[in-house]
Amino acid sequence: MISFARGIPSPDLFPVGELAEASRRAFAKHSDTALNYGPPAGFRPLAERLGNRHGVAPGRVVITPGSYILLTLLVRVLAGSGPVLVEAPAYDRVNSLLRQEGARVAVIPHNGHGVDLAALDGHLAAGDVPAFLYVMPTVHNPTGTTMAPPDRERLADLAVRHGLLLVEDDPYGQLRFGGEPVTPLHGLLEARGAGHLAVFASSFSKTVAPGLRVGYGVLPEQLAGPVTEAALETYVSPPMWPQAVVHEFLAAGFLPGHLARVRAMLRERRDALTGALEAGLGGQARWDTPDGGYFLWLELPGGLRSDDLLADCERAGVTFAPGPGFFYDGGGERYARLCFSFPSLGDIRAGADRLTAAARRLLNTPTTQGTTRGGRDDR
Repeated sequence: MISFARGIPSPDLFPVGELAEASRRAFAKHSDTALNYGPPAGFRPLAERLGNRHGVAPGRVVITPGSYILLTLLVRVLAGSGPVLVEAPAYDRVNSLLRQEGARVAVIPHNGHGVDLAALDGHLAAGDVPAFLYVMPTVHNPTGTTMAPPDRERLADLAVRHGLLLVEDDPYGQLRFGGEPVTPLHGLLEARGAGHLAVFASSFSKTVAPGLRVGYGVLPEQLAGPVTEAALETYVSPPMWPQAVVHEFLAAGFLPGHLARVRAMLRERRDALTGALEAGLGGQARWDTPDGGYFLWLELPGGLRSDDLLADCERAGVTFAPGPGFFYDGGGERYARLCFSFPSLGDIRAGADRLTAAARRLLNTPTTQGTTRGGRDDR
């Protein structure tokens, strides 16, 4: 089975040698503290480093065992204060989290370029004051799109005007290999004197290795304490040791060279996937070429449903994530998310051939013209 389903990195993306050296340094420098229980906000030297990166005091940084844990803590702290706004489509695990926590949810459409600002403005003008908007403006999961700078500015202005807390999830921002530079929403709000409206969540799972389980949040002062308290109630201590390893990995200057290598490998994998899709479904299916990250969002042709295609694909030895899971309140039946970060180049081509052949069988179109589709190129 060739899997395009799960958003995980291939082992050849891991910086094994650099992590071994970072571990050696962590043992030499931090074994007395990092092998022990630690404070709920995480390993202080790493918090200081991340605070310097984002231009905030280290007390506003909370380090958690992966960023999903941070999002869980935020929902627990905030969801009782109002409805949570979420894009459609959005990260499927956040949809599941909101259901599990019993949050009130209102859906704002994602228009293919980012959250629909007109729909958001209209909702805020007419409805309850929300607890927060969960948004992924940079290399969005599942669509792979990145919100343009003018739209980011408008979203920041809208947040200030309505007093809207933005929870910006950014696990893939450092894995962009194309497109114009963008500023995180957190930075735009801080520049407006509205840091109290900005949460920035990120992780070293995608940029270094998921087995480390090191995520973090940059929080407003009024949230750092409650989220830290929620962390203390959730686990006795965060895993200090991997946080110390990440700290030494960053201190040694390993990250920039590693990211350059990973971006090049992801670009090559993306190009293999888009090339195979063009050969098999060109002129029929639609997609925007992602400028980074792990995912391609495929709009299926001819009324084809992703659940039907998945059943046929799995019989042929390939799998993917069907679209409905990324929509909180229904939809997405004609979409599929394809992850290109894990399969090898050969498996990407073979898997895409199996997928496109299955789609053609269901559509009764055994051949394609291979024509170039419209859509966004690598900007």
